[in-house]
Amino acid sequence: MTRPNDSVSLDRLHEAALIIDPRANRVLYANPAAHALLQRDAGALGATAVSALFGDELPELVAFTQSVLASGRAWTNRLGCQRQGGERLSVEISAARLDEPDDSRLLLILHDRVQLDRLREASDADDYVRRGILEWRRIEGIFQDIERENQLLLKAVGEGIYGVNVDGLTTFVNPAAEAMLGWSAEELVGRNIHSLIHHSHSNGDPYPAESCPIYAAFHDGLVHKVHDEVFFRRDGAAIHVEYTSTPVKDHDRLIGAVVVFRDVSERREAQARLEEALHEVERLKKRLEMENAYLLEELSTDHHCGEIVGQSAATGRIAHQVEVVAPTDANVLISGESGTGKELIARAIHQNSARRDRPLIRVNCAAIPRDLFESEFFGHTSGAFTGATADRVGRFELADGGTLFLDEVGEIPLELQGKLLRVLQEGQFEKVGESRTRAVDVRIIAATNRNLVEAVERREFREDLYFRLNVFPIESLPLRQRREDIPLLAMHFVNKAAGAQNRPGLHLSQSDMQQLVDYDWPGNVRELENIIERAIILSRGDRLVIELPKSSTSNPACGPTPVAVTASSQLLSAEQLKRVEVDSIRYALHRTGGKVFGADGAAALLGLKPTTLASRLKRLDIDRREFAQPSRTQTVDCPKPL
Repeated sequence: MTRPNDSVSLDRLHEAALIIDPRANRVLYANPAAHALLQRDAGALGATAVSALFGDELPELVAFTQSVLASGRAWTNRLGCQRQGGERLSVEISAARLDEPDDSRLLLILHDRVQLDRLREASDADDYVRRGILEWRRIEGIFQDIERENQLLLKAVGEGIYGVNVDGLTTFVNPAAEAMLGWSAEELVGRNIHSLIHHSHSNGDPYPAESCPIYAAFHDGLVHKVHDEVFFRRDGAAIHVEYTSTPVKDHDRLIGAVVVFRDVSERREAQARLEEALHEVERLKKRLEMENAYLLEELSTDHHCGEIVGQSAATGRIAHQVEVVAPTDANVLISGESGTGKELIARAIHQNSARRDRPLIRVNCAAIPRDLFESEFFGHTSGAFTGATADRVGRFELADGGTLFLDEVGEIPLELQGKLLRVLQEGQFEKVGESRTRAVDVRIIAATNRNLVEAVERREFREDLYFRLNVFPIESLPLRQRREDIPLLAMHFVNKAAGAQNRPGLHLSQSDMQQLVDYDWPGNVRELENIIERAIILSRGDRLVIELPKSSTSNPACGPTPVAVTASSQLLSAEQLKRVEVDSIRYALHRTGGKVFGADGAAALLGLKPTTLASRLKRLDIDRREFAQPSRTQTVDCPKPL
């Protein structure tokens, strides 16, 4: 604690004197009389903050020091100091500002109120005898001056301040409180202020007076600080406030409370905006994490070739269609058998569109469990259903601004197709477990190996959804209908697989190429790539070993064998043709275990549409279930049909 220049003269004072800096909250100097009065030595007093010295009476202290700084001097008997052992000492304080108006140092002269009251009582009794009623009038004038100083103090403070007595009636209101509440002091003084401004909680529930912390202060004698409640203005509008209710005592008797409050509505609004911004940042962070995870998955997935390979008219037509539709936002429906490169076409459309900088999100509709379709498409909130332990971003939200590729779109359950249609029509959706509607901007490219027209006729697919998806149809023809592409594709796959396996110099012979061109490729391009990759694995030297599936000869244990029809065959009768058809279908069902649909189904093996094969099974009275279970007889190696 430093000694001011004028401290020598203060050392000789019998009254306790302090020099403080209220702005820095520091005690700058204390004379010996102050050490004795406060029972604190110089070291302890110098390490004590002004706010700590006056205990819980911070609102009163702030108001008093502001008054001294404003008017140059002031007096109060409403403050108390804390002695060394924690004992509260009621004091009267005379204060003055030192030096210039911009100097924040204050000189405080402290008097023990108990001792002072005794002296005053003796003096007053003597004065009463000697001076009588005239002196009492002079004393009344002194108190009026004090009251005027208090009023100046209340007007100078920026916080709202009002007082209440033990009956809950308002005793005074400062101008700042009038401005914040919309009530005048005349309208509030003498009335129950709780019923006017504090009658309800923020949610509208009643706020009983007996539960009010403001009233509790003059019942329990404790300071009550509240950081989040509302006061109601005269016009009924609610303002968020934080306040301190300080009890007022007269000779240790509670006579009321003083309330200091401030409007924190703007601060709460700023905090709400900050929380909303943080929530949005967290949402975008989760979305970015999902996008990164998806893109990493995409990078690790083999997407065949980086461009459409082929020289056939069908491939040229597809390339032209991609060039035409890519710059638009039109929905595209790609149809074709499994393995014909429908996803490759979708990627080419996306890469040539204005959405190329946003991701292409792929959804395999055939691989999603039926009860998880909605969550996969639209996402869910934590707790939306059993097992939903965290929020999930759906594929539509993930593809916002980009493209969503719905592979095997015909497998979407009928009950979900309506919700998908709404997103396509309105660009809006709701997460599972959330009522908030979200806007989304997504281009849809769908693909299917089913005949959706027939599915619509069987009421397995919504007609309105079909027309919404089929804005620009593209047909991906099977490989057997564009054999001109086989040599280019085969060489492309040889180079690709050889590079991946570090086997340079491998090539296909003319006979190998002719063998590939002559094969019907029920598995299309995907089967061709697999055959080439297997050939490279089995190769020795620089020559590839091409092994294509072969037809079998007749074997009773293997089921029916199709009749081979060669170029030298005679014309077949209708009955013979029917027998060939039946045998071929039964053999295909035998090879696939009775499975009709899918890339490994009998329809793909026969080069038919699954719905067409299903109709023929019914017409020919063939029950595919006969082939679903393996034979209980001894296993026999079956030669494949020629």
